[in-house]
Amino acid sequence: MSGAQRARAARDTSLFPKRLDLKRGAVELTHGAGGKASAQLFEELFKPAFANPRLDAGDDQARFAGAGRMTIATDGHVVSPLVFPGGDIGALAVHGSVNDVAMAGAEPLYLTVGFILEEGFALSKLAQLVESMAKAARDAGVTIIAGDTKVVERGKGDGVFITTTAVGRIPESVGEPPAASRGRPGDKILVSGPIGEHGVTILAAREALPLMAPIESDTAALHDLVAEILKAAPEGVRSLRDPTRGGLATAINELCRSCGTGALLQEEAIPVRRPVEAACEVLGVDPLYLANEGKLIAIVAPEAAGAVLAAMQAHPLGQGAAIIGEMTEDPHGFVQMRTALGGRRLVDWLVGDPLPRIC
Repeated sequence: MSGAQRARAARDTSLFPKRLDLKRGAVELTHGAGGKASAQLFEELFKPAFANPRLDAGDDQARFAGAGRMTIATDGHVVSPLVFPGGDIGALAVHGSVNDVAMAGAEPLYLTVGFILEEGFALSKLAQLVESMAKAARDAGVTIIAGDTKVVERGKGDGVFITTTAVGRIPESVGEPPAASRGRPGDKILVSGPIGEHGVTILAAREALPLMAPIESDTAALHDLVAEILKAAPEGVRSLRDPTRGGLATAINELCRSCGTGALLQEEAIPVRRPVEAACEVLGVDPLYLANEGKLIAIVAPEAAGAVLAAMQAHPLGQGAAIIGEMTEDPHGFVQMRTALGGRRLVDWLVGDPLPRIC
């Protein structure tokens, strides 16, 4: 076992001190939240059964040989409510898979779509979601080329669930594609804009909560923003990740675990809009752990950070971008944050599920 493998094994032991009980245990909502429980389900159940180098890489997509350097990613979408300020499950399903292939520097080309419909779901509502999905695909420049539809009995499907698979191609202009394992100590951590908007939007819509100011989901396709980032620093972008389930905190923990580093974040540098911050204070949730559907994290070589930040801020989807920290030398893979008061605190993975059915 190499030194990196031993360090990874040590981190895994501390992350999952108690193994899954595969004989008497049961699936819980936390297994779908994108935090520690999700990671453990993958590591101890799916990964051993499906083990192969592409899956083991730990990215949100997989690369394969085809007509060029190809990528593929699959996403399931179970958001509740189905329609929310700024979007709906149809557009979200397109954006989710498009963004996963985009994080490898790929241009998205095709989508396949699977619908699981509940008996009794209104055809007018289904038509609305299908039209929204079609528009989102057109706007992203992708073609829906295949799909499937199944119907389950009334009361067993909650309206509609959607699964999408995206296929993309990495352009020749992209040198070594971004990957989760490429970060190294000293690299800068950037986020493309204010966090927590999607999570607060879903929570407010679900519970009919009055807000100080209107908040909308940030759901959007990010491949054009990624293209501008890679154009600005073709050799300097190590990793890209969209912080969806589990939020910014969990995504950075995932990246640190993949590349064998720690991270130090600067609390005052992390952008959060005041209405989101106020809603989080009232609701008792941390915006670091809320889902985002139109933001990305970039791990960038120090000398490329300025160019990448400028490219982000020049794009409509990156105008609120900021450098929020850096990767550190840490065999334990801890993510820490320097607080506004000058102290430090650990930023752990998401534990539990403060908001199920988020995407």
